[in-house]
Amino acid sequence: MSEQRLPTGQVVYDPRGRVTAEPQTPAPRMAQLDGIRLGVLDNSKWNASKLLRRTVTLLKADTSFASVRIFKKDSFSKPAATTLLDEIARESDAVITAIGD
Repeated sequence: MSEQRLPTGQVVYDPRGRVTAEPQTPAPRMAQLDGIRLGVLDNSKWNASKLLRRTVTLLKADTSFASVRIFKKDSFSKPAATTLLDEIARESDAVITAIGD
């Protein structure tokens, strides 16, 4: 976060920060969803949970998943634990998540 001092002596912070991550190529789109193991990552916010439940319901109307597994973060304000991400990667072919405020 950068800071700037005004002539009055007040300090103003630029909240935008800087992105330091390298660009990533997205995973290739799946040809079909039938038969896959769908993972759903709930970030523990109420509206995200509602959105995810509705999305899964709509997807199930047109798709025959091998399984649907819900994973939940401990807190929406913290990154998912590495162990949770590893578990999701092992047990899912595709994952959906949402941010709901």
